[in-house]
Amino acid sequence: MKNHNGVDLTGKIIVVTGGGGVICSGFANVLANCGASIAVLDLKYEAAAKVANEITADGGSAIAIEADVLDKVSLENAEAMVLDAFGKCDILINGAGGNHPKGITSKEHFEKGDIENPDVVSFFDLDYEGIKFVFDLNFLGTFLPIQVFSRNMIGRTGCNIINLSSMAAFKPLTKVLAYSASKAAISNLTAWLAVHFADEGIRVNAIAPGFFATAQNHSLLYDKDGNLTERSGKIIGHTPMGRFGTVDNLTGTLLWLVDEKSSGFITGVVIPIDGGFSAYAGV
Repeated sequence: MKNHNGVDLTGKIIVVTGGGGVICSGFANVLANCGASIAVLDLKYEAAAKVANEITADGGSAIAIEADVLDKVSLENAEAMVLDAFGKCDILINGAGGNHPKGITSKEHFEKGDIENPDVVSFFDLDYEGIKFVFDLNFLGTFLPIQVFSRNMIGRTGCNIINLSSMAAFKPLTKVLAYSASKAAISNLTAWLAVHFADEGIRVNAIAPGFFATAQNHSLLYDKDGNLTERSGKIIGHTPMGRFGTVDNLTGTLLWLVDEKSSGFITGVVIPIDGGFSAYAGV
């Protein structure tokens, strides 16, 4: 195991929801490399087990737990397993989330005739269940794990919660209405909880990734010839650094936030990691 950036998390117990995903599996491995014991939670046990096995094969400490972030009983069962295997959670990383096709409009701008066009999904065609699914997954899927795992943080020092917001929370992205709104809710929740838990010494912050190229979204960013799609071109054109981010670009901020020595007076912030996207006005 190799220590990252001199951050020592020996003895820390960290729970990562959505731990089988692209971003949070990377988080889990980096945190384990700093000496923490990692509970990898995912809706799919196989995905969680793959990450936990990678960590243990590298000499780290990890367990895989199947858990539904929208089911409080499932989360309480997961917490019991963490307590049995490692002890009380010190740091909670809320990475579970996502989007749904039924929460997305076909076009960036409404045009006359869209309502009558069966091939167009306008604002008026958005599906209630699709909107609810996205909002529940992102907002309640962050709220419920905090409600379950933060209870045993009360009265202890050095406890920390990190949520996964998005640049869509700062500037709503066209088409993805439900995703943008739910991520804005996560940012608001982060600030609210930072105040609520301040007297207990529990820090609550969030990371807001910009646009990241992963295997999961490659087909959305590039066409079959490897060229940027029209939407991707607009993204890169609005990103001063002129590229998509990589998961490695997130880990420095993650390690800074989990390290009490470096960020012990930081709470209630949402940190953009976006290549300058939020700073650029387009002109």
